[in-house]
Amino acid sequence: MRLMPIIFSLFLAFLLSPLVSATKLIESNALDFCQDSSNFTATFFSVTFTPNNRSLAFAFDGVASISGKVTAELILTTYGYEALRIELDPCEMNLAGLCPMNSGPIDVPRADILVSEDVAKQIPDIAYMVPNLDAKVRIYINSTDTGKSITCIEASLSNGKTVYQKGIGWTTAIISGFGLAASAITSGLGHSNTAAHVAANALSLFSFMQSQAMFGMISVAMPPIVEAWTQNFQWSMGIIHIGFLENLCTWYQRSTGGTPSTILSKLSTTSVEILKRRKRSIGATTSLMERPVNELVKRSGAASEAATSLTVVVRGIQRVGFAAGIEQTNIFLTGLIFFVSFVFVVMVIVAFFKAGCEVLTKNGDKFSNFQNGWKVVARGILFRLILIGFPQMCVLCLWEFTQHDSTAEVLLAVTMFLSLLGAVGWAAFKVILLAKRSVVMHENPAYIQYSDPTCLNKWGFLYVQYRATAYYFVVPALVYSFIKGTLIGLSQPAGVVQAVALVVVEAAMLIAESVLRPWMDKKTNIYNITIAAINFVNAFCLLFFSEVFNQPGLVTSIMGVIFFVYNAASMLVLLILVLIASIHAIVSKNPDTHYQPMRADRDSFIKSLSQLTTELDALGATTHGDPEDTSFSSPFNDDSDSFSSGNGASIRRQNLQASHDTTLLAPVVDPSVPLFPSAGWGLPSYDRSTSPAPYRSQYNASLWQRGAGYDQ
Repeated sequence: MRLMPIIFSLFLAFLLSPLVSATKLIESNALDFCQDSSNFTATFFSVTFTPNNRSLAFAFDGVASISGKVTAELILTTYGYEALRIELDPCEMNLAGLCPMNSGPIDVPRADILVSEDVAKQIPDIAYMVPNLDAKVRIYINSTDTGKSITCIEASLSNGKTVYQKGIGWTTAIISGFGLAASAITSGLGHSNTAAHVAANALSLFSFMQSQAMFGMISVAMPPIVEAWTQNFQWSMGIIHIGFLENLCTWYQRSTGGTPSTILSKLSTTSVEILKRRKRSIGATTSLMERPVNELVKRSGAASEAATSLTVVVRGIQRVGFAAGIEQTNIFLTGLIFFVSFVFVVMVIVAFFKAGCEVLTKNGDKFSNFQNGWKVVARGILFRLILIGFPQMCVLCLWEFTQHDSTAEVLLAVTMFLSLLGAVGWAAFKVILLAKRSVVMHENPAYIQYSDPTCLNKWGFLYVQYRATAYYFVVPALVYSFIKGTLIGLSQPAGVVQAVALVVVEAAMLIAESVLRPWMDKKTNIYNITIAAINFVNAFCLLFFSEVFNQPGLVTSIMGVIFFVYNAASMLVLLILVLIASIHAIVSKNPDTHYQPMRADRDSFIKSLSQLTTELDALGATTHGDPEDTSFSSPFNDDSDSFSSGNGASIRRQNLQASHDTTLLAPVVDPSVPLFPSAGWGLPSYDRSTSPAPYRSQYNASLWQRGAGYDQ
């Protein structure tokens, strides 16, 4: 297709455009200490090196408790490689306050140094080109008299380029939403096969985005480029900064007895440090204070002139919250509010749709079918929303159990977690129960699942994307989400444990999907197995980031760049596939020709009687009644008469035979459309030339009389 290279080029240009900069520079505005010493503290630090004019500008404020002549040794490390090591003499550089160093405050407002050309050439070009530079500069201040190190300061460097762009988050959100909207529109036009495929791929894409966000929540020291990339998808976990919402969360926590953190409001006096890779133990030079954050407090030894420098170390969920501009104690409540708001908005939209249908019904019966099954429709939509938000709330609610922001928030977390877990658990139990009942009654698990409109409406979102005989895969899928959320939410202090456990979980899921291949067709299986393979490789990369192999720093940095490259390429390909499929579904006159018909045994029960061609046609015809009698009426008129309500076993053979009962079937919510009711109906229209008049008036071909897979 001609659209594909054009879309690929435009999206790639959009992704990389913020990374293109005419000015090369390396800068840092953060400072940390790499030696346990009280001889020197700093409250402000800034350094910028511009290779074009070889200018090194720096400024800092601090307090020293030492005096005498000193020298400095500067070591620049880029991607684990020592790129530069030079000796600096403050006296030769005419730095006031440092030649000699005197006890008391040290104020260097700005100093400019011209770096020699030989030294500037030692810095590799990669330091200026690759976004989210993984580099740091370490300065040892040595006593001239003794030659021993007095103190050591360290700063992370940046080249001004990053892969964390808000536009990427907006683009991915819009494309995934467009896929869901396209599936709804396509279903309304009667192309249910296309709608099922587009919706399945769109939901898989959204799940992949959530997985990317979850990897960013792992509390191991990741390369900066990995942290920045995964930050692009935190919106899928509800980590979105909105000013008034943060104020609301702070007010609620304070009102319920909690103590809000104030890190973001005190950045002028607080240095926030992302958890870094260290060969030495952090505990050797830091002391961890109690929640809300891991606080490292260093106090100078000077008596009257001592200054206190507060450094906050953030990791995992705290890190993504800080990067999004959310206070540490507001992360859970922010995610909860976004999930509840999302559910509320969708249900309000559906309520307005129902009200519109009632108005239109007065002028005709075109939408009257939708009114008959309103309660089933609402429950089905609610279950779909719960399934989408389950991974997000599983992580955040379990994490809140370890944080105790306030008693009320813990109670909210318990209530929300148990409610969602109970809902998805009950839904999975019902699917398994109905399938087993179908096997006992009809020797096939697909009959009740696809011939009962109420069952299809209420529980179909869990199994329609799978083969009819692979309905059981809903259980491994939900268990996978639960275990993954538990590991991330409850194991934040143990990053290595998280990394190792996730490798096992992702490997198990990849093997299960590759062996069982449970999805509806070959293309959908390839799509989802590819996502599982990428998740497994990502989990394996976490082992390198956690340094369980004790590899050189250069290997870890290279793995971070590779992580970004293949994840960005995979995300781009998946976005393009969903976008092209969505556009094709809308603009094509007959998009179903693009997909092979789903020839699963479900077709024997949901196709029209004139289209029964599978090997289970005899069973399907028998269960539908006399195939030559087109005046068939379904026994599944409402929830109480459906198999999903538990009454299927009592329906006798005569209830399934032909009847001229004028009671309408319950409207079918197309499970291929994740949120909204479809234009589906229990049975397709028959040829008017062969159908009796009573049947024509009852089962005319309206927009509400085509269901998921009924007219493939």
